[in-house]
Amino acid sequence: MDRHVVVRWDRAFVLLTLLVAVPASGGCTTALATAVWLVKGPNIDAEFDGLREQRVAVVCRPMVGLTYRNSGVAKEIARQMNGLLTQNVRKIEVIDQRKVDEWIDEHNWDEYTEIGEALQADMVVGVDLERFSIYPGQTVYQGRSNVAVKVYDCQSGELVYERHLPEVVYPPNGPRSAESQQEVDFRREYVEILADQIARHFYPHDPYADFALSAKTIP
Repeated sequence: MDRHVVVRWDRAFVLLTLLVAVPASGGCTTALATAVWLVKGPNIDAEFDGLREQRVAVVCRPMVGLTYRNSGVAKEIARQMNGLLTQNVRKIEVIDQRKVDEWIDEHNWDEYTEIGEALQADMVVGVDLERFSIYPGQTVYQGRSNVAVKVYDCQSGELVYERHLPEVVYPPNGPRSAESQQEVDFRREYVEILADQIARHFYPHDPYADFALSAKTIP
C-alpha cells in the first residue's frame, strides 16, 4: 500500500480516537487542536519571507500615549520579536535590541528608515502600536491591542510589506481575575503573545497553535 495512504489512514484513526475521547476529558480544545494538526499537517509558510539573509532592525513605537504603567511596552514587544526572528528566520542577522533602543533614546526621528540607515540595516521591521491595554475592568485582566506592522528596504527606502493585524485579545475566552496573578506577570505574558502574533508573519508556523492557546487561557 502507498505510504501516503497509510499516513492519511493513521491520522484519520488518531482524529477519530481523539474526537471520541473529547466528551470524557476536560481538554476538549487541546485534543481538537492535536487532531487538526495531525490531519492538516505541519507549518504554513511565512506571509513575508524577505528577511532571510538580511541584517534587520526591529522597532516598535506607540502611536498614542500609553499609561505610565505601560510606558515600556513598545520596547518589550521589540525585544520579544527580536528573539523570535533570531530563532525562526534562516540566516537572519537581527541587530542587538540594546543598540536600537539606545539610538532611539538619543535621537529624534520620524521614519523607520532613519533608524535602519543609522544602524546599517538592510531591512527595518516597524510596528505601530496603535492601542494597548490589559485592564477591561478594575478587577480583571484581558489584553487588547491593535497593531500595524511594516517592513522597509533601507537601500531603496520602499515599503515592501504592510499588514494591519486584527485586534489581539488575550485571554481569548474572557477576562482573568486580577487576584490570580500579579500585574507585571500578566503584562509580560500578554506581550509574549502579542509579539508572537506579529513575528509569525515572517517565518513558517503552526496555524493551529491558537487552538491550544485558547485551551491554556480558559480562566
